[in-house]
Amino acid sequence: MARFHTLPVTAVDRLTDDSVALTLAVPPELRAKYRHAPGQHLALRHTVDGTEIRRTYSICSPAPAPGSEGPRTLRIGVRLVEGGAFSTYALKEITAGDEVEVMTPAGRFTLDPAPGRYAAIVGGSGITPVLSIVTTLLAREPQARFCLIRSDRTSASTMFLEEVADLKDRFPERFQLVTVLSREEQQAGLPSGRLDQERLTELLPALLPVEQLAGWFLCGPFGLVQGAERALRGLGVPRALIHEEIFHVDAGAAPASVSPAPAHSSVTVRLDGRGGTWPVRDGESLLDTVLRNRPDAPYACKGGVCGTCRAFLVAGKVRMDRNFALEPEETDAGYVLACQSHPATEKVELDFDR
Repeated sequence: MARFHTLPVTAVDRLTDDSVALTLAVPPELRAKYRHAPGQHLALRHTVDGTEIRRTYSICSPAPAPGSEGPRTLRIGVRLVEGGAFSTYALKEITAGDEVEVMTPAGRFTLDPAPGRYAAIVGGSGITPVLSIVTTLLAREPQARFCLIRSDRTSASTMFLEEVADLKDRFPERFQLVTVLSREEQQAGLPSGRLDQERLTELLPALLPVEQLAGWFLCGPFGLVQGAERALRGLGVPRALIHEEIFHVDAGAAPASVSPAPAHSSVTVRLDGRGGTWPVRDGESLLDTVLRNRPDAPYACKGGVCGTCRAFLVAGKVRMDRNFALEPEETDAGYVLACQSHPATEKVELDFDR
């Protein structure tokens, strides 16, 4: 069960004008709880003017070694979002010595290190989880290779430049880096411009034996991820080999469902070994119903992006407004996002513990 703990900030490193990396210390008694797979994320919470806000940030540091006690530190990347309450707080107020409330790791955008060739297509801060994935993979698995294709606006806006350069130095034969700048010409490499579906369809076969890769990791804004997925599918890559995590969704990218809800409905929930049944108010999501009665229910973004509120649909039917977090095999298996789910039958039953 996800839990928040207070962790001290030991370092705030400026990456670009609008992004920082926060290093958090994990005390010995909590290290087992903060064990994480490469690619997972943390939800942080902060109260502003009496209102609690939560935001999710990916872990960029390598995953702890198997059999270890867990991480001594965790490092996350935070990019300033216009009007973003938490990112503004992180960039302008947090300093070394402060304490922040941090949820235990979650997320399924992960890679269990194994031999093979892998690749990632990332945009902007989408580099953050992939940095953990590629660093962990290459350090643990000598028979693995990784190609990182990253898109940024300019070189000055590129996060984790030093960390990626270090990977090139450490693994020159097994790590391939391709950089595309959308708003700045480079002296060498690919011409500037966006990495859209058409461009990727031409570029990828020239870079890699696309059909031989064991996994593709797409992370960044909605448009980039969707374009990359369509390019890969058009090149014959099976959907099961494509893993996605979206960092930003433009308004209207996926219109909400407008199907009518039952006049009277209730939700039965199993959460952390305890159950309960509560009426669903008109228009509210199932997560909001649960939170009115169980404030400890797991959630972070409430936007259908992070997947923290994933639950198994035991009985009944729901409609999801948006889903940018669950893979097709998860929805096929019966999982839903509680923050986006509304009852489509009078009785719905969810299990957060599965």
